[in-house]
Amino acid sequence: MQSAKIMSLNVGTPAPLVHGKKEVMSGIVKRPVTEPVWLSMTNLEGDEQADLVHHGGVDKAVCVYPYEHYAYWERELNRTLEFGAFGENLTTQGAAEQDISIGDIFRIGEAVVQVSQPRQPCFKLSAKYGVPELPVMVQNTGYTGYYFRVLQEGAVRSGDELVLVDKHPGSITVSFSNQIMHHDKKNEEAIRQILAVDALSGSWRETLAKRLDGFSSDTQERLTGQKGE
Repeated sequence: MQSAKIMSLNVGTPAPLVHGKKEVMSGIVKRPVTEPVWLSMTNLEGDEQADLVHHGGVDKAVCVYPYEHYAYWERELNRTLEFGAFGENLTTQGAAEQDISIGDIFRIGEAVVQVSQPRQPCFKLSAKYGVPELPVMVQNTGYTGYYFRVLQEGAVRSGDELVLVDKHPGSITVSFSNQIMHHDKKNEEAIRQILAVDALSGSWRETLAKRLDGFSSDTQERLTGQKGE
């Protein structure tokens, strides 16, 4: 992996967004901050989520999105994107999904973090940009970003380097995990490889374990905001 760093550190609090004919609360709108921010076991100081069932918590304390994808989405959306465009806490450079494995441990400033799972895009992206198909587009490209859990609390700031402390021996990348979760869904051997990673988040572990048992998860509500029949 090449040298990686935080290009922007972004925080925000829940605010209303219009989605279809209803209003939803979301913490997806973030603003860049330049001063040091305390990273606790559950979040960055000043950052909050509206949906605590699907966002936040120890396995999803920090949302990361690679800046390398911004140019692609600017073309697709025909607009200029500001840092934090995808609701991420850390806009990074040099740490894309194909280079990052579940369980990798990094030092960022004073904090130590570990990759826990890929991000699964939700309908709040649609609400922010007025593009109903955007969550599916993000999912299909694999340009999803990913989450960190926090192993050691500490102050972090924009410009900090992501220093690799320990490369997980499983080498199960975020890109590979996305491929199996969303596309090659019946690949039992690959599912078992992902489940063998001790650092995998609880929610992904539950979903993939159920898939091995023959149960499929309904993604409609996550992607559209509408419950399936």
